[in-house]
Amino acid sequence: MAAGRDAVGFAGLFHRVMTFNRRLFLGGAGAVGAAAAGGFGLDRALSPETTTEDHSMTMSDNRFGDPRIPAETITNQSHLFRLGAMAPLTFDGGSLRQASEDNFPILAGQQASAALVTLVPGAIREPHWHPSAWEINVVTAGTATWTVLDPQGNTQDFEAHTGDLVFAPQGSLHYFENRGSEDLQVVIVFNASTAEGKDDIGIGAALTKLPARVLGAVFGVDATTFDGFKKIDSSLTILRP
Repeated sequence: MAAGRDAVGFAGLFHRVMTFNRRLFLGGAGAVGAAAAGGFGLDRALSPETTTEDHSMTMSDNRFGDPRIPAETITNQSHLFRLGAMAPLTFDGGSLRQASEDNFPILAGQQASAALVTLVPGAIREPHWHPSAWEINVVTAGTATWTVLDPQGNTQDFEAHTGDLVFAPQGSLHYFENRGSEDLQVVIVFNASTAEGKDDIGIGAALTKLPARVLGAVFGVDATTFDGFKKIDSSLTILRP
C-alpha cells in the first residue's frame, strides 16, 4: 500500500511539474537544490507557494537569464571561429576583425559578438557609443588610454595595460587611443550579435549631421566656425591625426 501511495504521489507531482511554464520550472530548479541542501522535501520545493509566490528566489529573469529551448542550443554549426586568421578591415591607423552573426552563424540570436582591434602608435578608436550594447574590452598587447563618459556626465580617464579589462556600459560615449610606441591590441566582447558598424554611432558623423547653427549654439561660437568641417557619413572607427 505504501508503494502504491508513493506512486500516486509521484504521478501527481510529475503532472504538476510538466504543466509549469518552462521558465518557472528552471527558476524552480534553484529552489529544489536549496530544498535538498536544507533537508526539505521535493514536493515542498515544487509546491505552488515556492514557485508562484517567492519571486525573488525562483522566478527572477535577472537571475536565470533567457533559457532557450533545446532546438536553439543543439546545432551542427561550427563552434570555432578563427578570428585572428580572418582578413581584417583596414583603416588609416589600424585594423578590425570581428565575429558576428554575419560571418559566425552560431551567434545568430545569442546576443554576442567579438572583435579584435589593432591600433598603431598614435592611432585612435573614434569616440562613439552603442545604443544597444555594452562592451567588455581586454587589452592583450600594449597600453590603451581610455575615456568613458556616462549619460550622467561622469567621466573617467585612465590607462589600461596588457591583461586589464575595461567595461563600457550601453549608451556611454567612450574611446581609446594608442599613445605608446608599440601596436595596441584589444579584444572586445559585445552583448549584441550584430557587426560593429550596425550598432555604432561615431562622434564624427553625429556632429556633422547637425546644422551649423545648432552646433554654434551648443558650443557658444559663431555658426560659421563649422563651415570648414569635413562631412562624415558613417563611423570612422579607427583614425590617426
